[in-house]
Amino acid sequence: MRFRTATLALFVFLLVPGACVRKPAPAAAKTPAAAKTPVAPPPLRYEVRLGKVTFTHYCQTCHGESGAGDGFNAFNLDPHPRDLSDPEFQKKKSDAELADAIQRGGAGVGLSALMPPWGHTLSARQIDELVLYLRTLPTLRKPAS
Repeated sequence: MRFRTATLALFVFLLVPGACVRKPAPAAAKTPAAAKTPVAPPPLRYEVRLGKVTFTHYCQTCHGESGAGDGFNAFNLDPHPRDLSDPEFQKKKSDAELADAIQRGGAGVGLSALMPPWGHTLSARQIDELVLYLRTLPTLRKPAS
């Protein structure tokens, strides 16, 4: 019985200190491959997410998922819908101009009559949320390959 107790005590004495030692992080985590993984964009604000829902429901059919003017119905339209994700277009237009085009439609702002006026369908708040979402489209744009 004493032999078992002594063996158990020796076993615990030798193993416990080794198990409590903090081990350094593996070197694999510090490799350049880990540094190359793409960083996810920050989550969208609540109002922008609401604008995305509105965009998906009312605009995506013509303007496409990314706003590039390549939606399902775009090829049936002449002229094709505008590329809303184009950074140059975004720089030229103010929020008020975008909201006015959404509210009054293409014909209301001197553009194509194929874009309907959404002023009677969407509330002013929904239009503002939609404009906020439109401003995020250039950041979501995929680089040309």
